Order: sequence, then structure tokens, then C-alpha cells
Amino acid sequence: MDKIKILAINPGSTSTKIAVYHNDKSVFLKTIRHSVEELDKYDKISDQFAFRKEIILKELLDADICIDKIDAIMGRGGLIKPVEGGVYEVNEKLRQDLEVGVMGEHASNLGGLIALDIVKTLPSARAFIANPVVVDELQDVARISGHPEFERVSIFHALNHKAIARQFAKSRDVPYEEMNLIIAHLGGGISVGAHYHGKVIDVNNALDGEGPFSPERSGTLPAGQLAKMCYDQKYSHKEMKKMITGKGGFMAYFGTNSSYEVELMAKDGNEKAKLLQDAMAYQIGKSIGEMATVLHGEVHGILVTGGVANNKELISYVRNMVGFIAPVFVYPGEDEMSALAMNGLLVLRNEVECKEYK
Repeated sequence: MDKIKILAINPGSTSTKIAVYHNDKSVFLKTIRHSVEELDKYDKISDQFAFRKEIILKELLDADICIDKIDAIMGRGGLIKPVEGGVYEVNEKLRQDLEVGVMGEHASNLGGLIALDIVKTLPSARAFIANPVVVDELQDVARISGHPEFERVSIFHALNHKAIARQFAKSRDVPYEEMNLIIAHLGGGISVGAHYHGKVIDVNNALDGEGPFSPERSGTLPAGQLAKMCYDQKYSHKEMKKMITGKGGFMAYFGTNSSYEVELMAKDGNEKAKLLQDAMAYQIGKSIGEMATVLHGEVHGILVTGGVANNKELISYVRNMVGFIAPVFVYPGEDEMSALAMNGLLVLRNEVECKEYK
């Protein structure tokens, strides 16, 4: 194939992103916003399947995109069973686990389901997911929590982590599988991972809000105070979960999950905003330091990515804390569509192995 055509589908909680790539070049990109009223019609996220699929097909039709010539559809990986990093073709077992939400409900579960449904109507396309958030490559010692009733879990921004890692490795002309990297994804949630020879051997559970606090997650909270609050009967279980993920971090302190708004407040002389921004940077720096010990100090680079990485003051704070460990490289923003397409391209060119979900 001299020109590989890939459709990427990334369903989010309030939007659906779609993109078409010819090899690694984007020829179409669209973000479809969904109102609360539209989504409130559905009791479960899985019930949104037909609604989202029809919108995707309409947008492609309106843009004169001929999907008959698509070679692969890359769906955003959802909450499936823990898997090794890589690209997985959507088989029947994967379809079932995405549909029932075997690890929980999330809009990203719809990505693989919609991809599979569309390829059934195409002459030769294949459906894949790549590096879902449940990528689990933890070393055994990292799973131990300190009590047998609890085990540490790997849920993080695997797609962006892996894409940035490969991008950096390529720029150094060194295989990702031969590098030691610390990658910090700074978005609505924050994940900091130790990448050892192509595996993320330790990382905080960003979905549950562990690690540094973020624009909308509380981070790792004082355990005693948290346990007491759970039994004070002031908050329900649902409210406690929201306090930790969704209404924590900047959302709890300022009523906004926009790190940019907090950045502007800090620049305008708001001392509280400056302190909280510094505190978030401080916790990010601490987490990077932790991961340096996991890699025994042998770190080829610290890569900082995600939307919050656009904040130069915050990045400067982090760099001052961790620059002694290894050089810091900043990749502001995140391009999940490009990352999905890149993984599809690697599989179709047989540059990486397509893995089977079992």
C-alpha cells in the first residue's frame, strides 16, 4: 500500500472527535460537541452507540469522505481488561468487554464498538484500538499497596504516553524499547509514569485521582482524613467519588477545571491561584522524582505533555525541581487522533505486531 487511509474515532464524555489520515498526514479533522440535553436522553453510555455512529457517518458524508477506501478504523481504547501496551484488533471478545464495560463505563468504550460496526460495511477495512487507558505493564513490586485488601492498579493516559515516547525515541534515533523515560501527562487528570525499555513499569492511577492533584482531581489525599470523612455521613459514596475525581483540584478550590483560568489569575496577582499552581507543579515534580528512583536514576529524558504543559510558569517550576535528574523536554497539548493514526500505520506497515485480545 503506497497510501494508507485511516479513520480515527475518539469518543469523549461531551464530544466525539473524528479524523482521516492518508499515511501520517491529516486530511480531515472534526470535533463534534454534544450538549447535556442530547446525552441526558441515554441512561447508559453504551446506549449512545447509534447516536454517535450516525453523527460520525453524517459528518464524513458532508465532508465528501469516501469511507469505502478506508484501510483501518482506529477506535479510542476503552475500559477493557488490563492489557499490555500495543495495538489490538477488535475481535468478538473485545467487542463484548467494551459493550458490557467490564472495567467500568466510559465514552471511550464506544470507539472500538463503532469502529467494528462500520468496518462490517466496508470491503477490506479492519478495526483496531491502541494503548487503552488500562494498559498494565507494572512490575510486580509496584502492585503492592501495603494491605492485602488493596492492590495498586495501572490506569493512565497510555495512548499519549506511548506516542510521545516513540516520537522522542525517533528524534534520538534510538528504539523506544532501549530507553528509560519519565513521562508526565498534564491534563484534566495527571499521570506520571516510569518507562523502562518500552514498558510502563510504574504509574499512578490517574482515573481514580491518585498522584498529583490536577485541574479536576484531588490527587492522593491524607488517608486518615479521607477515611474519617467517608464515615461522617456528610457525603454519599457518589459524592465522595466526585470529590476525588471530577470536583477535586482546581475545581474544588476555584470552581473551574480550567488550568488556563487559574494561570491567568496567578499572573494577575491572585496569591491563592499562584500558591495552588505552584503546589500542583510541586506535586508533579515530587512524582517525577519518585519515578527516577524506580529507574535507579538512569533516565534518558523527562517528557512533559498534555494541555497544562502550555503553562510556562508551571513548567519552569517543575524543570527547576527535576532538571538535575535528566533533561526535560516539553510536548504541549495532546494529539490523540495523530497517536491513533500512527499506531494504525505501524500495524498496517507491519512495523509493530498486532496483538490479540483474550
